[in-house]
Amino acid sequence: MNRIRYFVENQVFGVCAKLGEKLNISASSIRLYFIYATFLTFGSPIILYLVMAFWMELRKHWRRHSSPTIWEL
Repeated sequence: MNRIRYFVENQVFGVCAKLGEKLNISASSIRLYFIYATFLTFGSPIILYLVMAFWMELRKHWRRHSSPTIWEL
């Protein structure tokens, strides 16, 4: 079960894990709070999650573009 969870978290942007690293909180508790907030507010935190995922991908792209590896030159 943990193997599936880690695979899904890595493939689905890793927003909760990254947020947990920044705030020094476990990623599983952030996921749990996100699920609670989603049910209580009828799905509006999903928009915030998608914006954060988009922002993380942009930052990853910018970092890769600013310091390319030898294979990308």
